[in-house]
Order: sequence, then structure tokens, then C-alpha cells
Amino acid sequence: MKSATITPRLSEKYKKDVVPQLTKKFAYKNVFQVPCLRKIVVNMGVGKGAEDIKILEAAIADLTTIVGQKPVITRAKKAIANFKIREGSPVGCKVTLRGVRMYEFFDRLVNVALPRIRDFRGVPSDSFDGNGNYALGLHEQTIFPEIEYDKIQRAQGMDIIIVTTAKSADEARELLQLLGMPFKKQGQ
Repeated sequence: MKSATITPRLSEKYKKDVVPQLTKKFAYKNVFQVPCLRKIVVNMGVGKGAEDIKILEAAIADLTTIVGQKPVITRAKKAIANFKIREGSPVGCKVTLRGVRMYEFFDRLVNVALPRIRDFRGVPSDSFDGNGNYALGLHEQTIFPEIEYDKIQRAQGMDIIIVTTAKSADEARELLQLLGMPFKKQGQ
């Protein structure tokens, strides 16, 4: 017996609204030329994780709660004496989201988490790498409603990398904007 698969709301919006608008604006000849989300990588760097494993475990638990997938522990590639980090010691955790979880996370990020940031006026529109990928840094994990504020040990920031199939920053910006990403207005 097959289980019923639920299509994310954002995936349906992409197919019905975003694809025709992008095709019209950039004059794509084929539907496969239209850029789409490929994956989202969420990374939490925990510098003190090398000294105290409980901090790293708390970051892993928070990231698991936020994204719904168990993260991988990232380890130091080189020893850095000034930061008391040895080669191979744990320095953070990351998770790569694809498919349904990617669309669900992006939907919650754009519609629930980002508006909860105090004095939020939009995300920077200049954080594209030129190849259609977007990088976003958050200062703390408490903007996600899944995290209980009373139970966190320390505020922990995270980096969110949105990887698209777009060939340029303009195509990626238009794709993310049509999917609901609130970019800052020019001059703010």
C-alpha cells in the first residue's frame, strides 16, 4: 500500500505561478531552462563545541528541531592554535535539504521565521555568488517557532545557503522573489 504523498504548498506555487512568469520574463524556450531550487544547506558553526560537547549536542538538537532532519557533525580541517582547535575536532553541524523538506523549510523561513526578526526590513539582495546561489546569515535560532526560548542554552547563529539552477544572480533573485523571499528595497 502506497502512502499518500503531500505536495508542499510552495512546490505547487512554483509550478503554477513562478514557471510561467520566469518563462515570460527571461524568454525561455524550454520548461527545463527555468531555474528552480536544487537544495538548501543549513550550517551552524559552534566554535566552543571543541571544548564543550554539550554545546554541540544542543546545537544539533536545535537544528534537528528546526529542519526535521538529523545534521552531520562538521570537523576542523586544520589545527588553529589561537582558537584552541585541533585537526578533526568538532566545530559545528550542517544539514542538506532536498525535495519536500527543502520546500517546507523555505516556506517556513520566508513566511514565519524572517518576519519574527525584530525591525526586519528584508534580506540583503547582494548576497548572491554570481552563479545563482544565495547565502543568508541569521543571528539566532529563536526566530523559528519550533524552538522554545526557555530551553535554549545559548543563542546560536546559522548560515543558510540556497542553491538554485539559475545561471545568473538576476535569474536567481527573480526566482526567490517570486517564491516569496522578502528582499530589501533599493536605498534601505
